[in-house]
Amino acid sequence: MQSVSKILDDIAAGRDSAEDAIARSRRLIEERDGALKAFVALAPEGAPVAGSGPLAGIAVGVKDIFDTYDMPTEYGSPLYAGFQPRADAPIVAMARANGAHVIGKTATTEFAFLNPTVTVNPHDPAHTPGGSSSGSAAAIAAGLIPAAFGTQTGGSVIRPAAYCGVAGFKPSFRLMPTGGMKTFAWTLDTTGFFAARVKDVALFAALVSRRDLTADEPASPPRIGLYRSAIRNEASDAMRNAVETAADIAARAGATVVEIDEPAELTRARDIHGLIQNYEAAISLGHELAFHADRLSPILRETLEEGRGIVPAGYDDGRRIARHARKAATGLFSEVDVLLTPSAPGAAPRDLGTTGTALFNKLWTLTGNPSVNVAGLADGSGMPLGVQMIGRFGRDKSTLTAAHWLERLLAA
Repeated sequence: MQSVSKILDDIAAGRDSAEDAIARSRRLIEERDGALKAFVALAPEGAPVAGSGPLAGIAVGVKDIFDTYDMPTEYGSPLYAGFQPRADAPIVAMARANGAHVIGKTATTEFAFLNPTVTVNPHDPAHTPGGSSSGSAAAIAAGLIPAAFGTQTGGSVIRPAAYCGVAGFKPSFRLMPTGGMKTFAWTLDTTGFFAARVKDVALFAALVSRRDLTADEPASPPRIGLYRSAIRNEASDAMRNAVETAADIAARAGATVVEIDEPAELTRARDIHGLIQNYEAAISLGHELAFHADRLSPILRETLEEGRGIVPAGYDDGRRIARHARKAATGLFSEVDVLLTPSAPGAAPRDLGTTGTALFNKLWTLTGNPSVNVAGLADGSGMPLGVQMIGRFGRDKSTLTAAHWLERLLAA
């Protein structure tokens, strides 16, 4: 895989150039993406490469749910085939302003929901890469590019990162802009980041946003809460073993590891995620449902119709449950720095007709807590298993730092 930090170090030391780094990614995409199908569009041939800026030399893939002025934005739907926005989404404009080269649009599921795209998993093409940020995760794992944007409304950053064995970072809610993104659920949609390793994804997010998000060396090992959720038995034996292994390795390296039982408020909130999502999606995609229902996938059409049947009072009750859950989530961090949970129920399913389930992610999307997929473990067949580190709302840097610390231990 390509490393953001190594590319930038090599350019700074004169061992590489921004132009050569971008040309390598372009060549790799042209050589390998025919089988992977991670990209749905590439930047125009000969598009200028920034020679300056902190991200100069970094080829970035943009999930095709974000607007781009120089490439079509189709949202994974035939309804928008060939659609060409006039302006970049703010997060894309931020990347370009800091020197990054937007090399192409990565495949997304239909409107970033559940209907799979054609992308396959680089570790085994019979397995799903996850979704909805399918192309972004797969392109990083295959080494085509060093950085990519994704989005998460349920588990669409953390899950594909886990399935593909890369670092995925879902920031605290609204830390990053979501303008210029096709809205699905406005209280849940979150801009996310992909890179090879936690150090790289932290650096990428820091340089895009100009925030201090780099993953430093911690002054002392983190205090880790081994989170015992109401759904813990939904994880496979291999995944439960992976989480326990990560906790044991962390404890041997000096981390304080304690078990934390899930509060009832958070169990209720996980169950209410779908109601809030579907109510908002039916409004956000109301035009598409009203005028083009026959061109929507059955799973999306049925979800929107279900959402349209939710009354505002039910939605407001759901919002109250979510508000109480956010307060309960804050309380989890009174004596720990981060929580440790599965990133997914198991390894990527051997089924291209699914993108997996957001069961272990959607609660933290609802509460808005920062989450990081930590790669480095695998099941018996060699498919990646990711563990998820969750931090206190607004403590994105410390969450990334703890995740980087654990990832180095798992790689040792």
